[in-house]
Amino acid sequence: MTAPIEKPTRENVVEVRGLLSQFGDRVIHQDLDLDVQRGEVVGVVGGSGTGKTVLLNSIIGLKQPEGGSVKLFGMERETMTKAEAAEVERRTGVLFQQGALFSSLTVLDNVASPLVEHTDLPAKTIRELAEMKIAMVGLKPESHYLKPAELSGGMRKRVGLARAMALDPELIFLDEPTAGLDPIGAAAFDQLIRDLSDDLDLTVFMITHDLDSLYAICDKVAVLADKHVVAKATVQELERSDHPWIKEYFLGPRGRAAHKAA
Repeated sequence: MTAPIEKPTRENVVEVRGLLSQFGDRVIHQDLDLDVQRGEVVGVVGGSGTGKTVLLNSIIGLKQPEGGSVKLFGMERETMTKAEAAEVERRTGVLFQQGALFSSLTVLDNVASPLVEHTDLPAKTIRELAEMKIAMVGLKPESHYLKPAELSGGMRKRVGLARAMALDPELIFLDEPTAGLDPIGAAAFDQLIRDLSDDLDLTVFMITHDLDSLYAICDKVAVLADKHVVAKATVQELERSDHPWIKEYFLGPRGRAAHKAA
């Protein structure tokens, strides 16, 4: 595995300030701040119950925060106009943990669905673009007419990624992209994400538990603990952290194995 390429400082495409997330009396996040710069691949880690998916949903608009602010491309999520929200949706893609594919649609139709919804392109052009995205994630034409139930776990992940890439987004969100994949499949998927980021200058926000992914493809890792982001740094910097959870995570047996593999 090759080390991530250092990228120069750029503008923030995601900017979270003072985020408060709670369910009833249970506070998940408090005074949470996080920046994601253009072109970065950022991994988000944290123990169970730290609200990784809650943070993702707050950023993409599936959850309304109880306080604080979220900006995407400089636009405030809470005060976006309908036109601004549509623009943000076109400029972002999301790969949910289980792929969230439409079970009744073929691979080709799943990947084409954002183009059908958000563009007025002719059907022939939409088909050609969908075929290109499918090829871009490493799937062969034989997959075009398969349904999600006929796909392996790795193939479903790739179809979900192709759909997330359908509108040529600048920013993609990935929720546990390698969960459930065998080590070879996970490594191949990591490399695919890294290649797409480098070739297309994508910004990637990735929730993961996969230490190999963190070492292989992430420019920075944001650590959720104590209800906020306690650190955002390279894995090498986090290995030197004194925070108890970070030390246990990165310097435990699996962390040492991932470091050695990288």
